This record gives sequence, structure tokens and C-alpha cells, in this order.
Amino acid sequence: MPEPTGAELEAVRERRRRLRDTYLRDKAERPPTTARGIHHAAFVCRDVEETIRFYQGFLGFPLVELVENRDYTGSSHFFFDLGNGNLLGFFDFPGHDHEPYKETIGALQHMAISVSADEFATAKQKLDDAGIEYLGPDRGVEDSLYIRDPNGLGIELYREQLGKFEGLDLL
Repeated sequence: MPEPTGAELEAVRERRRRLRDTYLRDKAERPPTTARGIHHAAFVCRDVEETIRFYQGFLGFPLVELVENRDYTGSSHFFFDLGNGNLLGFFDFPGHDHEPYKETIGALQHMAISVSADEFATAKQKLDDAGIEYLGPDRGVEDSLYIRDPNGLGIELYREQLGKFEGLDLL
């Protein structure tokens, strides 16, 4: 997809400036959020075992539950521990013919998962050893590793503390 250029790009940037001016408040002026956090985000997977091997076996996120989906007989609903009380969930839907993942409106562009410097280095070495392609440091983004899970979901391993973005305190 071509990126905007010229007058179209300037219009996009001007709209962003207007949105920031209208809606973004300084930290001290923001009201507290009404939420306690994300309990879990749930995605559709193509294969339960392949997904478990990737998230638990490769990335090191423990599988903490695996049950039948209460809304679809035969479907599995399972969860991984991402730390700090955050869960990552998946469903499979046996018998459904799902098209492959594509980046589109309403789809996940990527999920950034905060990791320590040590875990970042370990993950990078595991990716290199396994010959798995990733983006990030090759594009000058030293604190991010972008990969795709077996289902096509974009995962960013982000060497940054929760509540911060590029060193700035957002929360």
C-alpha cells in the first residue's frame, strides 16, 4: 500500500495535529481511567498445539489454562501468562474455514509485549539460532523485535517498561 506523499501527507499530519490539540491532555490534567486493565485479549488460532509451542516453548509465556470454549462446542479456549496479571488468550474453531491473517481494519496490527533487557537478548539469540526472520534493529529500532506468530499475528518484543513509549512516561 503506498504511503501518502505531498499534499495528502500534509493533510494527514494536520489532522493528527488537530486531534492532539483537541483530545490529548497533559498527564496532570487527565482524569483517571475507568478500567483496571486488559484482562485478556483473545485471538483465533489455526492450531492449538502449534500456538502453545510458540508462546510457551519459544517465547516462554506459561500456559495457564486450556478449556473448551463455552460458546462453540469442540473449540478450545486457552491462556498464557504475560506477567503483571495480563493474559493472552486464543480460540480455535474446528470445522471453520478461516482465511489466513491479513492486516485490515479491525485486525491486530501488532501487540507490543514488554520484556527485560535480558529477555530481549535471549529472544534475539533464539530467533537468530532458529533462523526466524524479524524486523527492528535492522531498521534502526534498537529496542524492538517484530515477528509473526504461527497465526500471522504481529508480535513486538519491546525492551521498554510498561507505561512508557520511547523513554517517555505516558502513564
